[in-house]
Amino acid sequence: MHPHEAKNQRTGTGRLASLSLQDSEIIVDKSFDNNFKTQELISNPSFYPMVLYPGEDAQRAESFDFREALKGRTLLIFLIDATWREAIRMMHLSSSLQKLPRLSFTKEYRSQFRIKTQPKDYCLSTIESSYYLLKELQCSGVCDSTLDGEGLMDVFKKMVDFQIECKEKRVRG
Repeated sequence: MHPHEAKNQRTGTGRLASLSLQDSEIIVDKSFDNNFKTQELISNPSFYPMVLYPGEDAQRAESFDFREALKGRTLLIFLIDATWREAIRMMHLSSSLQKLPRLSFTKEYRSQFRIKTQPKDYCLSTIESSYYLLKELQCSGVCDSTLDGEGLMDVFKKMVDFQIECKEKRVRG
């Protein structure tokens, strides 16, 4: 998580996703090459670390052969929680994240963040990314299909509705 998100967004989508997902953790930094916790996770041989980040070389979550890649290791996915401008910079400053295999979506999704305009069609909030990734990992068989990810989108939709309601109240004055 970018420090701006950690400081200014106590109820941002990254924090809400982390609160909703078991075994998730927020690591705050701008560059993760010298971040002890990040480096400890990346170098732990019991994990197979990947970063959820679009790109031509990104593996598609639903169709990637996780069984071959994991070989008994636990899948560890880094999600970058920041504005898109900050996320690009964070990746640029973090060669250790750049070296990780990239993971992306098989399907194309559009953000449901009605109160916020995304810079590109493929840009999603962190909680939406978590939800769609969970769904695709379930389809690939790497994630327990009984996990209910609907809570992620329920929280997200309630947050967006609340923000819209607050904005309307300010306009009415």
